[in-house]
Amino acid sequence: MSIVDELRYPRRWYTKLLVVILTLVFFLALATAAIAGVLTYWIVKPQRTSSEINMASFPGRPDEVDFSVSGISPGSRRGWFFPGLRGAPTIILCHGYESSRGELLTLVSALQDHQYNVFVFDFAAHGANAGFTTFGYREADELRAAIDVISKRTDVDPTRFGLWGYNLGAYAALREAEKDPRVRALVLDSVYDYPKQMVKIGVEKTGVGGFPLMVKSAQTTFEWLNYGYKDDPPLSSKLKTLVDVPTLFIQATDDPELGGITRDMFLKAPEPREQAIIAHGNFVNLPDEEKRTYENRVVTFFLTRLPVTAVPVAAPTKPVH
Repeated sequence: MSIVDELRYPRRWYTKLLVVILTLVFFLALATAAIAGVLTYWIVKPQRTSSEINMASFPGRPDEVDFSVSGISPGSRRGWFFPGLRGAPTIILCHGYESSRGELLTLVSALQDHQYNVFVFDFAAHGANAGFTTFGYREADELRAAIDVISKRTDVDPTRFGLWGYNLGAYAALREAEKDPRVRALVLDSVYDYPKQMVKIGVEKTGVGGFPLMVKSAQTTFEWLNYGYKDDPPLSSKLKTLVDVPTLFIQATDDPELGGITRDMFLKAPEPREQAIIAHGNFVNLPDEEKRTYENRVVTFFLTRLPVTAVPVAAPTKPVH
């Protein structure tokens, strides 16, 4: 009798045991894949929160700026531009995963108070935007579109931008900075090297990350959803392009996973680089005193590395009556 026949019609006790084990393994793998698929869906489609403000009464005289992102659905975006010194550089703030532009307004004010132009917007699947997050792949394209539209304004320096980002936003900022010479200074808070590292963190937060192959299955599902980026190298492989781009890496001790990755990225980065180690991560949830200290550190970095100097720009056109 062949092995195949024995497996199909087991007669010996050990063959029956083997069939039972193989059946259990098959259904366990199937259940793991199904659960991982559901988890991945929840992770890449986070719950959105509204971040609308009354533009007429909000301090800082912000303008609403609409722009489009090709190849992304939906492709329309709306951001808030807070004007500073005419002809000064612009700082773009890139919010983190499960956050929004509305949660960064205190940091906006701290930068605008020092005469920077500041721009904030929501990534896909955040704020008022539908869609799915790619943990930085397509978000870098959104950021580039934002830089493109702001650089066309007549009241900014189109060649000098600073970027601040937290986790998702930090990855998008670094990915864009590695190929955009307009980016002259970077603040990267809890940055990561591969988007799938954020998937791992997302699965572990659900409490099922310890199940065999659960993290790997979710990462595989995420990579399949973003198959077009399968050949993209880690960001650390291109850090050398940041030569002469001052970069501040912020590492939170209460986030050991992202903190460790941020430390490794800092060690691989070229000069000029700086490192800040803070006790608590996630700027938007910091208590007031820690938040002010954080804002002062970020503002000081930009003032030192991207000074507020104005370049001549075209005078605003007077309306014809």
